[in-house]
Amino acid sequence: MSRRAYRPLIDLSSSSQKTVSHPAARYDSAFVHLTNHRRLVAQKASLIAAPHPTLPSFRITNTTALVGPAGRTPPFHRLPSCCCSPTSAAGARYDGTSWEGGGWSRGGRGRPGMAAVGSGGGGGARRRRAWRWAMRAAASAVVWTAVVQLASVAGLFRPRVLADCAGGGAGKAAASGLAALAGEDGAAARLSPPALVPKRIYRSNGYLRVTCNGGLNQMRAGICDMVTIARHLNLTLVVPELDKRSFWADPSDFGDIFDVDHFINSLRDELMIVKELPLKLQLRTKKRLYSMPPVSWSNETYYLKRVLPLARKHKVIHFDKSDARLANNGLPIQLQRLRCRVNFKALRFTPQIEALGRKLISTLQRSGQFVVLHLRYEMDMLSFSGCTHGCSNKETEELTRMRYAYPWWKEKEIDSEAKRLQGLCPLTPEEITLVLKALGFTKDTLIYIASGEIYGGEKRLAVLKAAYPKLVRKEKILSPDELRPFQNHSTQMAALDYMVSLASDIFIPSYDGNMARVVEGHRRYMGFRKTIQLDRKKLVELLDLYQGGVLSWDEFSDAVKEAHKSRMGQPTERKSIPGQPKEEDYFYANPQECIGSNGELRDFS
Repeated sequence: MSRRAYRPLIDLSSSSQKTVSHPAARYDSAFVHLTNHRRLVAQKASLIAAPHPTLPSFRITNTTALVGPAGRTPPFHRLPSCCCSPTSAAGARYDGTSWEGGGWSRGGRGRPGMAAVGSGGGGGARRRRAWRWAMRAAASAVVWTAVVQLASVAGLFRPRVLADCAGGGAGKAAASGLAALAGEDGAAARLSPPALVPKRIYRSNGYLRVTCNGGLNQMRAGICDMVTIARHLNLTLVVPELDKRSFWADPSDFGDIFDVDHFINSLRDELMIVKELPLKLQLRTKKRLYSMPPVSWSNETYYLKRVLPLARKHKVIHFDKSDARLANNGLPIQLQRLRCRVNFKALRFTPQIEALGRKLISTLQRSGQFVVLHLRYEMDMLSFSGCTHGCSNKETEELTRMRYAYPWWKEKEIDSEAKRLQGLCPLTPEEITLVLKALGFTKDTLIYIASGEIYGGEKRLAVLKAAYPKLVRKEKILSPDELRPFQNHSTQMAALDYMVSLASDIFIPSYDGNMARVVEGHRRYMGFRKTIQLDRKKLVELLDLYQGGVLSWDEFSDAVKEAHKSRMGQPTERKSIPGQPKEEDYFYANPQECIGSNGELRDFS
């Protein structure tokens, strides 16, 4: 029977005794459902001892009529059934001291002052009801757990119940999803966690620790390779450590740049990734850790025959280098596509970096189309490459001293001019200004400079600024307060440039370093967005002819345009040169195994 209590219909217009019809009268056996045991305990003395001015009388019609002298109905509908239960309530009256007649008597485990009809039965009913509710709750919990587990395995569960109940409906949810994809509601989109892919169960052959080396994009490509190697060898990967000993001396950890939880969860159907070694192995590796640099440009056979036995033997193996440790070509298609999946899907920047990057992008897009110029003209680039064309003697000496100051840089003596003629040097700001003009970029073009600190400062950018006044950098768009958390963290600053480079209408790198190539490949995946791959060897030849007076401006401009007609990011086959991996096209610049006809990521199944 329902526990719902019904208040009696009370007529207060007259003080005379009235018979009032009560809704509970519909029930058989004159049962009045009573609740609120605490109120009964507080009032029991008054009910037994003497008349109470606030106690009304009441009468229930038919077989459940109760009559009292005060003309008001007492609050017995609030008494719990465990304390009072009727047997025959007809004609029961309040005589000024207690309720009599109709079979009313004390009950409730013999406690004095508790009026009840009959004895016993009430406690048993209460226990039966409690048992039924407990069983229903337990059954519901079991069923719900089973549904969630089954849906999770199927990859279909998305906890959107709260969002839908808030009044959004399917249309509103779809609009919210589109806004999140457009980067306008990223924070709201993250409030609902994505569905977890089913976890791959396998017997691990050991743990792989990795220390990445290089800048952001060199480490990014290395992380993709390390995930692929760990998956191929059935190893458990420890979240990679980032380079803190290089020229940039950036103290950032993996979690300062990339979303660690997303990285782990998005790849759980491929391999196990842990944030740290188990405590037992941590203590063991402090005493002895097998560390090695894998051979560069190796294929999967090398890792199966040489690395896997070492991992099984030592339980934990450490790679102290991660750059270019996997071949560009000749790998199974599943491994190539896994490299793409890690790069394009699993490596997502932290919410802080993404939020600031979206602000940069939206600010630039409000001004119309914009070009990103990756002007690779920082001090470290010039020093380690030995490219000093256009530098003064004092600057050349400074760059040379810096190169010799780093013992890990093996190439010391470098012929700058010979390297430039081979197209192995970045273009100077003055040279890139002439190239942009020759390609047809007008003076009102909005150009975003994606780079670190330019060697020579603002003075070195004077020619470029004069030709293109709408030249901006992140330091000019964002406030000092917004950039303060990223100061002295060159890798995090590079992540902002990476986001802007992907979103630009045209991307132009002045040198084909790691960022230029990784961004180029990512833009191919995003639908072959326009990326002008400068032919530096040809450009150096044309620049020298123009500046030497051999070519007129029109001849120079026509020649530059002709040389780059097929270098605009169109679909092409990746060049493979067996035995010469450094000379062939980089996998991450053109991941053709992962790009469909429309630029979408191909199915991994």
